Amino acid sequence: MLVVGLLALAATCSARPQGDVEILESEVDNIGIGGYKFSYKLSDGTTRTEEAVVNNAGTENESLSVRGSISWVAPDGQTYTINFVADENGFQPEGAHIPK
Repeated sequence: MLVVGLLALAATCSARPQGDVEILESEVDNIGIGGYKFSYKLSDGTTRTEEAVVNNAGTENESLSVRGSISWVAPDGQTYTINFVADENGFQPEGAHIPK
């Protein structure tokens, strides 16, 4: 559920009409078990990185900790960045444009 929420956030942040956008770089490390890692860079200035680790694997307290960031260029030319942690304490975004 947490990963679905993060993917929805990323889709919302980067869903803005802009001509053709090309993938400039893309890396994925995910064998389907344990954690995962991915990153990408797009021609419109959008970048995203995310890495997850499994904590307490195989126990009753197993959980996923995710860290990442996403940056994009807004229509006004300003670059915005959100750094985030998502773990047993919830989704914790940080960014200069996010009120504290």
